[in-house]
Amino acid sequence: MASAILVPTGFFLTVFGIVYLFLSTRNKERLALIEKGVDANVFVRTKNDGYIPGWKIFLINFAILLISVGVAIFLAATLVEVLGVYEEVAYTGTIFAMAGIGLLVGFNMTKKLEKEN
Repeated sequence: MASAILVPTGFFLTVFGIVYLFLSTRNKERLALIEKGVDANVFVRTKNDGYIPGWKIFLINFAILLISVGVAIFLAATLVEVLGVYEEVAYTGTIFAMAGIGLLVGFNMTKKLEKEN
């Protein structure tokens, strides 16, 4: 019974602590740079500096991951039906292998996209 209260409370406090630490550290760092006389444009990103929004990178990687998992399920079903491979081995191995390949392809596409900007 006590763990039903402690686990969500501990999780909330951990997330709150991480966010608070991140924001307070970022604020202190910015104040220190401003005190040293650094230009405030350091904090602003423009389209010319090769910055790609994080949501675009996430979307590309997530889409390729889902496509590769779909292909993996199709390949695993083919392996089971045609070659007679055990279902547990075929599905698990193929999904993990294709997911890894998909993430690698997504990483390379993201790298190429960053080079273009």
